[in-house]
Amino acid sequence: MNAAIILCGGRSSRMGLAKASLPFGPETMLQRVVRLLSDTVGVLVVVAATGQELPDLPDEVTVVRDRRPDRGPLEGLAAGLGACADQVDVAYATSCDVPFLVPGFVERMFALIGPHEIAVPYDGQYHHPLAAVYRPTVLRHIHDLLQQEKLRPAFLFDIADTRRVGVAEWADVDPQSDTLQNLNRPEDYLSAVRQAGFDVPDDVRSQLA
Repeated sequence: MNAAIILCGGRSSRMGLAKASLPFGPETMLQRVVRLLSDTVGVLVVVAATGQELPDLPDEVTVVRDRRPDRGPLEGLAAGLGACADQVDVAYATSCDVPFLVPGFVERMFALIGPHEIAVPYDGQYHHPLAAVYRPTVLRHIHDLLQQEKLRPAFLFDIADTRRVGVAEWADVDPQSDTLQNLNRPEDYLSAVRQAGFDVPDDVRSQLA
């Protein structure tokens, strides 16, 4: 069985508001990403910060919390993989600010991991750890890195059996690489909402100004 782990416990300092709860049409960004993934995986895990308020989610979604704050995606991966390690063979990890996520991209990443522990998109310049798939066996590496305060995902790719997936391998299912487009700043969010044909509520727009 496959899982998806959605990380939403970051500070959203550049956005100014919690990304998980930002409206995107009739739902929030987190709700949208959960919905987009729900038909692709058997298990859904949301990783939030301690005390973080979340929008309503389907009953089948498991919510866990980062053990230590402000430690980046490896901390979230540890919590998410730990919550589903005994249920799944592989998990797709994503942030909550990817409203144009393409389910076919996720399916492709699952198909490409093969015997490896990790399959990570690599666009020729950057690795994308929050659009990658991970086997629960990498938990041992993640825990070791966290204990050593080595918090960059690149350290994990160096020590785990990692397959780097090039652009040509997903171009047919996500030709614009929309799945990799995070919304980090207010202008990114406003542009994405407009692109999707929605409006931003006035109160949200004023808080982003």
